[in-house]
Amino acid sequence: MPGIDECVREAMGVPGARSAAVIDWTSGLALGADGDPPGADHETGCAEIAELARLAAENTVFAPPPATTTPPHQVPVEDLVVTTGDGYHLVRFVDTGFDSSVFLYLWLDRGAGNLALARIRLRELAGRLVLA
Repeated sequence: MPGIDECVREAMGVPGARSAAVIDWTSGLALGADGDPPGADHETGCAEIAELARLAAENTVFAPPPATTTPPHQVPVEDLVVTTGDGYHLVRFVDTGFDSSVFLYLWLDRGAGNLALARIRLRELAGRLVLA
């Protein structure tokens, strides 16, 4: 079971990966990051990505109220994909069992990466991630 640093390293092993991070979406802080940051730096990029993740996770348009569909503390949104001209930005929420405020982020080169493979790999990593 990988920890944060190993998880980020494995995510960077996805073909076409440009950047990867484990981010706390309530604070916007990067718990671990590697690769070329989107924008100016990892801290700014992670904070901005966390805003998008928080908006999706807390918006009932995308996710129905948790009382009827998901266990307590589990984010009802599985993942997000934002497509740009040169890449894909993937967010995969991690069910931590206590507050589920963590997600995996991967910036994937559109020409060199495979979106389907990246989503599968992030799902697998999220299931194995150990937060200690």
